[in-house]
Formats: sequence, C-alpha cells, structure tokens
Amino acid sequence: MQAKILVIEDDASIRLGLEDTLRASGYQVTVAARGSDGLELAMRTTPDLIILDIMLPDSDGFEICRRLKAQKKSEVSDIPVIMLSARGAEIDRVRGLEIGADDYVTKPFSLMELLARVAAVLRRTDRQKRRETPRELRFGDVIIDFARQEARKAGKAIALPARSFAILEVFSRRPGEVISRHELLDQAWGYDRYPNTRTVDNHIVKLRRALEDEPDKPRHLLTVHGTGYRLVTGSKKPAPANSSADMTKS
Repeated sequence: MQAKILVIEDDASIRLGLEDTLRASGYQVTVAARGSDGLELAMRTTPDLIILDIMLPDSDGFEICRRLKAQKKSEVSDIPVIMLSARGAEIDRVRGLEIGADDYVTKPFSLMELLARVAAVLRRTDRQKRRETPRELRFGDVIIDFARQEARKAGKAIALPARSFAILEVFSRRPGEVISRHELLDQAWGYDRYPNTRTVDNHIVKLRRALEDEPDKPRHLLTVHGTGYRLVTGSKKPAPANSSADMTKS
C-alpha cells in the first residue's frame, strides 16, 4: 500500500518539485500552500507523513506542528512531521524537534536526501506503530526496564548509556529477527544524526561486555555476518552441529 504524504509549502516551485518527485517514487501526494488548508487536509485525510514548511503566509510551521500534536484524541497527533526551513540555526532545529517534529531539513536541500529522510521516518514510525516497545526485556539473567531506564544482570544493577537502551528497544520489538546495521541506525539514532555502521558494531561490542557472560562467545546478541545482528532471548545453548540430536539414524 502506498504511503500518503501531505506537503504544506507556499513556494510553488518547491511544492511542485516535491509533488512530482514523491509521486515518481510511488507515494500518494496531496499539497497545500497555506497552513490552515494543510491543517484541514491533515485532519480530514490522516496522511502517513507531513512535509511542513516553516515560513507560511498565514501561520508558521511551528504553530501548525504544535496544533497537530495537540490532537491527543485523534490519530493526527501521531502523524510524523518533517519540517523544511531556510533557517538553519540550531535553535530552530531544536525548537522543531521539541514540539514533536521527527526531522528537520534546511533549504536548499537535495531531493535525493529528502527522499532518504522520508523513507527513514516512514520505516521508523511504521515499525513503532506495529511493534510497540515492551516495558521490559529479559534474556538469560538480564532484565532491562525501559520505563525506568534500568538494567540488571544476575540481580546487580548495570550502568548503560542512553544509546544502549535505544538499541535494546529496537531488539525488543523484534526478538529473534535479523536487524541490519542500517535499521539500527534509523531507529536508534535517527537519520539526521547518522553516524556510520562501524559505530553500531562498537556499541554492540560494549553491550556484549556489559550483558553477556562470555562477550567473545555471545549467546544472546549474535552477529549475522554480512547483514547485522539478532537478539536471542532463550537461555538454552544451541546444540553442537555434530551432536547426536542432529544425526540421522542409519
């Protein structure tokens, strides 16, 4: 099913360019040139993503985003927002993210970069909707409490950085599944703060040192070569490949 994107942008050339590019990439697109019209469209059609310009003729994008996120009794408040602005000051970026925007793109921007950001936000928010983070994650003798941001191993408290909890949250939503390094970057870091995939590897190494009994022979945070990582929550050790359980009787 095609994702529905609402573009709220008063500059006709940018609006048309975004509309054409997004349609060519397979998205359903609706557009508005004014904040009030965009807000009405969002309330009526509930798009999957909103691309919102800050400088609008009747209201600024910050106010539109704030009003969208205030609709607590409606699905509208959960719609992800990517803000566009010619103002690249850090305070504007922080303001946008604080009121609920999912990403912030400074003009002029590359259409290819914007498409990548759109795809990243849609992937991240779609997985969040389908797989809510559980309150707690358990594997082996490890207990991770996401609500309290606490970790314990064999009953003893372990200090973990916030990024480690973010990575473990991704695994908790998909136990047993292979998760690529790029997916971990999307969901635990966010596109606008992309490090490189080596950073993911380094964080996994640190998590193993903190949580595995034998970090060099992990039983839970497993590497899937050429792809990424997998969290095994079961406590049983895998049987050796040549064990009698795997041998066919003659």
